[in-house]
Amino acid sequence: MRIIAGTYRGRTLKSPADTRTRPTSDRLRETLFNVLAPRIADDTRFLDLCAGTGAIGIEALSRGASHVTFVDRDPRAMKLIDENLRLCGVRERYVIIRTPQSLPAGSIDLAVLDPPYDEPDLTVSIAAADHLIAPGGLLVLEHARRRPAPEQVGRLRMSRDLVSGDSALAFYEGPRDQS
Repeated sequence: MRIIAGTYRGRTLKSPADTRTRPTSDRLRETLFNVLAPRIADDTRFLDLCAGTGAIGIEALSRGASHVTFVDRDPRAMKLIDENLRLCGVRERYVIIRTPQSLPAGSIDLAVLDPPYDEPDLTVSIAAADHLIAPGGLLVLEHARRRPAPEQVGRLRMSRDLVSGDSALAFYEGPRDQS
């Protein structure tokens, strides 16, 4: 696993020792960031939910996001994210937390949610992040191709669904205003 573009391009990241964490492949991450690139600027607040190795959030930092919040409940994943950030020389512009509950509503411009592929209800996972997305923001759900993503959850409406191998990326647009 490596960082594809930007400041940390080419840096190799550590992978998890066990098979419970499924890192996003380099190819799928490249597809994801080809779509996200125009939306990442020096004031972009990025959320990496179910962060696992931190590869998605580190890629966002590498490409210029102002701040990344990494969220993972597993202490081993949190440690791995920290190790990968240190490997890349990242010392600021991020926080690693266990749950997104402490984040203010509307505080995230771009979010990537990568729950386990066997997650029983994708709607619940998306709904937990709905209130965090800023007006005009975007949430991307990585999911198993065999499991269709819901068309709408709360304020978020799917605008695009890309398939790559056994995986898919569902893009959810937040409303343009807070109403």
